[in-house]
Amino acid sequence: MRDYQSLSHTRWDCKYHVVYIPKKRKKKLFGALRRHLGALFHELALHKESTIVEGHVMPDHVHMCIAIPPKYAVSNVVGFI
Repeated sequence: MRDYQSLSHTRWDCKYHVVYIPKKRKKKLFGALRRHLGALFHELALHKESTIVEGHVMPDHVHMCIAIPPKYAVSNVVGFI
């Protein structure tokens, strides 16, 4: 059985696939910035009680599988990050 997480009245397993793309897909995400972004995304997700399950930083976009509790709107968490 899956490892569901729980709040006071719910058990949940909500995961979302999110893709961040810079304007005009400019290839800006490389080198030191690429290494720094991973830690930054994890830290920002923790502020909203979310966890990044898996992520890949490519030169022109970022793929992320993020677990967001149902008490937060997905748009609020993604906008915050």
